[in-house]
Amino acid sequence: MSGTVVVAGAGPAGLMLAGELGLAGVETIVVERAAEPDGQSRALGLHARALEALDLRGPGDTIRAGDPMPWPRTHFAFHWLDVAKLDEREYIVVVPQARTEQVLAEHAVAHGVDIRRGQEVVGVEQDESGVTVTVRSAAGEETVRADFLVGCDGGNSAVARLAGFDFQGDGKTYYGLWGDVEVPEGEQFDAGLHPTGLFGAIPIGPGLVRIMTTEFDRPSVPDEEPATPEELRASIRRITGKEVKLGEVRGRLHRFDNATKQAEQYRKGRVLLAGDAAHAHFPSGAQGLNTGIQDALNLGWKLAAHLRGDARDGLLDTYHDERHPVGRRACLNAEAQVALMYPLDRVAPLRELFGGLVGFTSVTRHLNDMVTGINTVYPMEYAGQRMTGDEGPSVPVSPLLGRRVPDLTLTTADGERTSVARALRAGRGVVLDLSQGAARPDEWRGWADRVDVVSAEADGQVTEPVLLIRPDGYVAWAGPADAAGAPDGGLRTALTTWFGEPSPA
Repeated sequence: MSGTVVVAGAGPAGLMLAGELGLAGVETIVVERAAEPDGQSRALGLHARALEALDLRGPGDTIRAGDPMPWPRTHFAFHWLDVAKLDEREYIVVVPQARTEQVLAEHAVAHGVDIRRGQEVVGVEQDESGVTVTVRSAAGEETVRADFLVGCDGGNSAVARLAGFDFQGDGKTYYGLWGDVEVPEGEQFDAGLHPTGLFGAIPIGPGLVRIMTTEFDRPSVPDEEPATPEELRASIRRITGKEVKLGEVRGRLHRFDNATKQAEQYRKGRVLLAGDAAHAHFPSGAQGLNTGIQDALNLGWKLAAHLRGDARDGLLDTYHDERHPVGRRACLNAEAQVALMYPLDRVAPLRELFGGLVGFTSVTRHLNDMVTGINTVYPMEYAGQRMTGDEGPSVPVSPLLGRRVPDLTLTTADGERTSVARALRAGRGVVLDLSQGAARPDEWRGWADRVDVVSAEADGQVTEPVLLIRPDGYVAWAGPADAAGAPDGGLRTALTTWFGEPSPA
């Protein structure tokens, strides 16, 4: 395959995207400002959808081998949600971000990705044929010519700034600090929500506590000044009114101060944004990390298809169309959480009312599924227009359409036991034929160079005999075997929409 992609940022979104592109045979270069991983973890959990994304390609096996502990509860605006009482599919597991990044980096390198640390993007110029990226390192500056540049370099994205992306946001600011601190035995913390901000203290090891403070409407300290233990103690003191005893800081202290903002467009020509670079918001429950992984999973196969030349016109633009609403929803619920916490004296009645609502399982499920992305549904417009149209056979729209495919256990004709996730390991589309010979293979044979066919029996409640599954695990078509070849709205329409024109026989 021809084509080169530069990915700025070796966080979860950047590494996930790099792995997707490497798997597809795209020459991929990751440039990361930090010289080495610092081993610290801003986010401590993986949501179900993010871990399922890793399952599709293999890193999920490595994560699961560590037997990550289920996280029994999460919070929404410091109202605790009992995740343990929800369905198994709605889980959250404890996986430090540093571990996620390590596994994703190993996966990317195994597929030929070049990760260059200690380099930062300082210049971006694009034209009709490509983009020239200027990179600065200790050795000086150099330029890299690529077909595309993707900014996965965080809320203060240099790529977004240099490429001229426009953002919308609420303008509200906050000043936060976090770090892992040794704490004397018996030290008590007044953690929780206070009138001027939040103070969190999460035990993460023997004698080690993750300390996090957030002060609303307070200007931040300039980034060039290193955060200090005294700065952290002063922040705790302002929030709680109390002095605390803190021991040695493990690693370093980090600041965060981004207002909620979202790029108006995720693509400008040959430059795209993903993860926090596209949508930055108040941190809550590792939502940014998990949303970024889903961005990368959506973008990777589309960008690879565009570079191969077999994508239909507009396929790459569906990345913005599908992920921008998801990013907006993440920003919206983050804004809603801030509105439920500050100013505390004014929102106290609302918090009391809201606190009663979260006791209902249906409310807990709605909030959890919104934050974790479980309720994400991509619009498959051709389905509503053509599959139920007047011309050709009428095919009812499946409830699976546009949703994440269930990870069914499959038994092939030769008795092999596998799963839907394993069928997607190659990063290609999959026609899942459960019709037991009733479907017509000629209908999908023209896409054999891009789409795999798996004929099997499934253990699970799937009533549709034929499914078309995109490489990101979302169902693009589902219907009866006798409708797969319908000239208007059948499987062929869906195949052409997502995988381009069929190859000659």
